[in-house]
Amino acid sequence: MANIHSTAIVDPKATLADDVSIGPYAVIGPDVTLGSGTQIGSHSVVEGHTTLGKDNRIGHFASVGGMPQDMKYRGEPTRLEIGDRNTIREFTTIHTGTAQDAGVTRIGNDNWIMAYVHIAHDCQVGNNTVFSSNAQIAGHVHVGDWAILGGMAGVHQFVRIGAHAMLGGASALVQDIPPFVIAAGDKAVPHGVNVEGLRRRGFSAETIAALRNAYKLVYKSGLTLEEAKLQISALAAAETGAVADALRCWLDFLNTATRGIIR
Repeated sequence: MANIHSTAIVDPKATLADDVSIGPYAVIGPDVTLGSGTQIGSHSVVEGHTTLGKDNRIGHFASVGGMPQDMKYRGEPTRLEIGDRNTIREFTTIHTGTAQDAGVTRIGNDNWIMAYVHIAHDCQVGNNTVFSSNAQIAGHVHVGDWAILGGMAGVHQFVRIGAHAMLGGASALVQDIPPFVIAAGDKAVPHGVNVEGLRRRGFSAETIAALRNAYKLVYKSGLTLEEAKLQISALAAAETGAVADALRCWLDFLNTATRGIIR
């Protein structure tokens, strides 16, 4: 049976799993779906066309599913979709999408989103990411699996952060970070491969060495980006298994960059 505090305001049209928990003074809107085991903290608001999967934990005073902060928004029924087992801490704000993009903001599974984070309209966040307190990402930003954003980091709209990348605290990011790369600074610049993070996630020494070679080709060799991409492609073609997959991940990201990459 759902555990709903007597002071919570839950619209009767909302769809709730039988075992959700909703704290004091929380507000749940009519177009909200809460999956099994999800917990909503006191004074939090979940509104808009918002779906949360199972076992999510929303902290106190969070605002989830609010209207996009986009002056072009005209009330279209855009959405927010959140997967399973995410922790979203107090005072976080996450907004629905806009009609100018796909119309949906998405957050995957097993993400750790700390206090005062802002995730704007149309952002696409993967799985197993970490957003440290006060990290702020503007509209249309894409964040790959296992990426980490340091506290008070700010990310420009339409930027992409590759899988396993790490953005240092208080950094300002205005171009894409390729996968596996550490970046920091105002403005953020590359500082090598996220070696320790990759080791913790079980990447082999061979894969890490290949990624460091790819990094050197892009950032240390004096080659143009197009020349570096050709050499990374040749490296990937000569490898198999996880090493080849990691190099192709890097190459695919470079081939689809539209704002350019940090240099």
